Amino acid sequence: MKEPIVRLVYPPDLLRVPVLNQLIQRFDITVNILRAQVGSEAGWIELQLGGEDEVVDDALAWLREKGVYVQFVE
Repeated sequence: MKEPIVRLVYPPDLLRVPVLNQLIQRFDITVNILRAQVGSEAGWIELQLGGEDEVVDDALAWLREKGVYVQFVE
């Protein structure tokens, strides 16, 4: 079971879109918000994702398809 920590960097056009809500509803994963910084022009959020390996991989691929930059944090 994966529990990666990732930083999601949002492009300006997604700042007002409920991406995390959609992510949780779409995939069977646990989301733990560790920190975030959101402004009117840019934003990022660091999360720990928990779930089955394949589901976490699919969730990260879905985020990338939406236009969110996914960066792994160690």
